[in-house]
Amino acid sequence: MIQGSCCCGRVKFEITQPPKMMGTCHCSRCRKVGASTFVMVSRSTLKWIQGAEAVTRYAPEPPFKYARCFCSICGTALGEIDSEADTFPVAAQALDDDPQVRNRFHEFVAAKPPWYEICDGAKQFAEHPS
Repeated sequence: MIQGSCCCGRVKFEITQPPKMMGTCHCSRCRKVGASTFVMVSRSTLKWIQGAEAVTRYAPEPPFKYARCFCSICGTALGEIDSEADTFPVAAQALDDDPQVRNRFHEFVAAKPPWYEICDGAKQFAEHPS
């Protein structure tokens, strides 16, 4: 089990199997919501411990389509943890335990701020990989 939570402890969840993969997005939206590094989780492996009702969803205006979830009390970014999809991203920084996967890629590297240096050997994509 991989435990996850928000900063204030109201939201707690666990992932019953290691995530499928980890990636980092450098687009301005992911950076601003504090969810740049994420793990891909299968819906069937996410189990709520407490606080699902404390999760708030930000749905962006078109043309953007990806919603972002936060703890409504402390603001911790949780990725798309309330998604109805079979597989969805959860913000890696919300995990309390080692997810047992490492960063596989960097996307939207063309939007990366100049002050941030990529220091791993993961593949890099100027935009979203196809």
